[in-house]
Amino acid sequence: MTATDRSLELINTAAQAAADKLAHDIIAYDVSDVLSITDAFLLASAPNDRQVKSIVDEIEERLNKELGAKPVRREGDREARWVLLDYVDIVVHVQHSEERVFYALERLWKDCPELELPADAKATRGKAEEHARTQAAEEAADLGGEW
Repeated sequence: MTATDRSLELINTAAQAAADKLAHDIIAYDVSDVLSITDAFLLASAPNDRQVKSIVDEIEERLNKELGAKPVRREGDREARWVLLDYVDIVVHVQHSEERVFYALERLWKDCPELELPADAKATRGKAEEHARTQAAEEAADLGGEW
């Protein structure tokens, strides 16, 4: 079994929305062969809670406006560290970068086929690591200036 055309349409629209809001490391997996409850997972992350919320809001708005899709469930809003949007056909996970590293969902789904995403979404690969290096360099520079 493979993800349906509708699932792929939802995934691609959600991935583009996440990329437009500068999400990091966007990736999607076809989980239809191992899960009966959904066809695909979309994973994305951001370096802070505010951006996580912004990405989630953009995905939800875009899927509703462009495809008439509304989530049947939205979890994790309060802390905005890991927000889950369940559209039945797909499940979107937007995580704070720290949660993304800790829970490593990619390891769980690595045996599932990766879905092709829009170029903007693919271009986000490695952004979390790049952001972490930049932050570390800035913090080191700040500490160096205090001596």
